[in-house]
Amino acid sequence: MFSFFQPKHVKHGQQFAKDARKILDYKRDLWDEPMVAEFEGEIKKLEEGCKEQDAKKIDDAAQALNIMCAANLPKVDDPAWRENCEVFLVAIVVALAVRTFFLQPFTIPTGSMQPTLNGILGHQTTEPPPNGAVRLWDTLIHGRSWVNTVAQDDDETILGSQEVSWLYVFTYTKVETSVGNTGRSHTYWIHAPQRTLIEYFGLSSVRSFKRGEPIARGYVDTGDHVFVDKMSYQFRPPQRGDVFVFNTQHLPTIDRRHSQYSFEPNDPTQFDWPLLASLADQWHTHVDMEAPSQFYIKRLAALPGDEIRIDSPRLFVNGKLAEGRPFERVMSLQNGYEGYGFGTSGFLSPILRASDDPFVLPPKHYLALGDNSYHSSDSRDWGPVPQQNIMGRGMFVYWPFGPHWGFIR
Repeated sequence: MFSFFQPKHVKHGQQFAKDARKILDYKRDLWDEPMVAEFEGEIKKLEEGCKEQDAKKIDDAAQALNIMCAANLPKVDDPAWRENCEVFLVAIVVALAVRTFFLQPFTIPTGSMQPTLNGILGHQTTEPPPNGAVRLWDTLIHGRSWVNTVAQDDDETILGSQEVSWLYVFTYTKVETSVGNTGRSHTYWIHAPQRTLIEYFGLSSVRSFKRGEPIARGYVDTGDHVFVDKMSYQFRPPQRGDVFVFNTQHLPTIDRRHSQYSFEPNDPTQFDWPLLASLADQWHTHVDMEAPSQFYIKRLAALPGDEIRIDSPRLFVNGKLAEGRPFERVMSLQNGYEGYGFGTSGFLSPILRASDDPFVLPPKHYLALGDNSYHSSDSRDWGPVPQQNIMGRGMFVYWPFGPHWGFIR
């Protein structure tokens, strides 16, 4: 008979018998023989009642088994609390496994991939922020946070600012001001990164404010939040045109460079491309390779062995104009794209600085370029990306719910 047509008490009895068999298997080595025999006998009674579809026999056997379990199994205090903790721990393990092997969230911090992907953008406004309901909607849907910090006194001058992270999630900038020659001071906490306040709101120590004048007023759009596919590159090699994420280990990225007046040669063994160590020495620049590596997101422009050349605003790969919709968009000079620019004298790497300056990728290295070429520190600055640094492919913008939401192109 199909189980679908069985009476409810029979289904419950069969499940009870199955669970009781599992308990017996777990406890057989711990219980004495009489106990095992008695428990097994009650299970057989329950199974017989299920075959005969005898509701009273099923109920009697189930109650007997229940009494035996209560008497011989350890009592669990707060079983609901324990079960919830187990579910919570399993959820954490599953989430960590997904993050480690399949998908990892990543936030776009800068504008190097604009307008394909947005970094953190600030916008000044003259009007105060809207009401709370509008601000909440902007935060949930657009990833937008409003700032409205106003000077409390006349002749307030900014003394300095410091970025502070709270709970490793929320980023604030602590701004300290002095009030003329009164000896008084004020401290303001602005919910925005320090770099954003300086770049978009003009936060500067040379500025003074009158009472009621905005120190920072407007809104900050968070960078696009992306899922990184960590599985694809396990089965296929990276391809030209991919948006990919990599760590900066052994790369002399701009955040690791510090000017020094006393000469201290860099250790070329710490560099993936030792030539850059000698160039940094010529600039009297110390590159702190012990600093923690970061994750960057760029467009993969060339593969190992490719010859790449820039004839601004165009990009050439192996002597031909770069093919593929991503490159065509950048070279179109439309919809916010500005084309590809040469490496500049401010870049550490000496490559791609003129139209007659081709570069051939070494084995197991990839060229990373930002779609916002004129405002991107990329392989033109710190050299090609080693294969072992690649984490995965940028796959999907999951938040905010704006024009970039969806699969990355």
